[in-house]
Amino acid sequence: MSLIGETTGKPAGEIIKDATDASFLADVVEASRDQPVIVDFWATWCGPCRQLGPALEKAVTAAKGAVKLVKVDIDKNPAYAGQLRVQSIPAVFAFVDGKPVDGFMGALPDSQVKAFVDKLAKAGKRGGPSPLDEVLELARESLELGDMGGAAQAYAQVLQADPANAKALGGLARVYLASGDTERAREVLAMAPPDAKDPDLDSVRAALTLAAEAPSETAAFEARLSKDPDDHAARFELAKALAGAHKLEKAADQLLTIIEKDRGWNEEAARKQLLTVFEAAGQMSEVARNGRRRLSAILFS
Repeated sequence: MSLIGETTGKPAGEIIKDATDASFLADVVEASRDQPVIVDFWATWCGPCRQLGPALEKAVTAAKGAVKLVKVDIDKNPAYAGQLRVQSIPAVFAFVDGKPVDGFMGALPDSQVKAFVDKLAKAGKRGGPSPLDEVLELARESLELGDMGGAAQAYAQVLQADPANAKALGGLARVYLASGDTERAREVLAMAPPDAKDPDLDSVRAALTLAAEAPSETAAFEARLSKDPDDHAARFELAKALAGAHKLEKAADQLLTIIEKDRGWNEEAARKQLLTVFEAAGQMSEVARNGRRRLSAILFS
């Protein structure tokens, strides 16, 4: 079953599919009650159909699940083409809530096809989440509950429909990082477009940076601190080790202790490292929120 079918609860199949007269009611009329459906009436002998078809498929794919495309070969399935009074092909109809609401006949330039699909996708949102957004929300909830397998499966489903989805890539990278698989996390980050913006992507990048810089042992730094609590260099290295082990709250505590005692130490190295810890934890995380409050209290006291 496809991702879209799973999220809408309808046996609607893929975003782009072929339909018959027997399946038209389910594939088009009923499916359009959940999201807009574009119907492309075509035939194998129709030259303009071969021009329009790829443009429609490209535009619908770019809509990322907001619209479906159903293709009907009128030579094999003439019934609904007759009911809709199709006199020439290609003929395109847009269905919403079980009824045709828009359409056109003949091949159009790619830009006009895209505008037609985008308009329908926007009108069909009705202020609610798209099917992909619903799966992303389920993935996020699974991740927060510690269900790494469920989160990974949901993020992978989104990426099947939209391989460049920044939220899914960031979330999947977080899953691998939380599971201790930093190599796979790096591989997922490498799949993200260079201009991709997402808090989870930033968080994993920061966490990997912290891990790369982290000392492997803490005992030596703890021993130095037990002798001299003002050994900021030892405390800073201890914080780096804790952050590399993803013990971000403890790392933040050590860095805040340095800032409280000497905020300008080593050209504000502790404050700069603390900001990276906040980013690795997530800017809306408890670690970041509590840390920012403590940092503000220290700086403005």
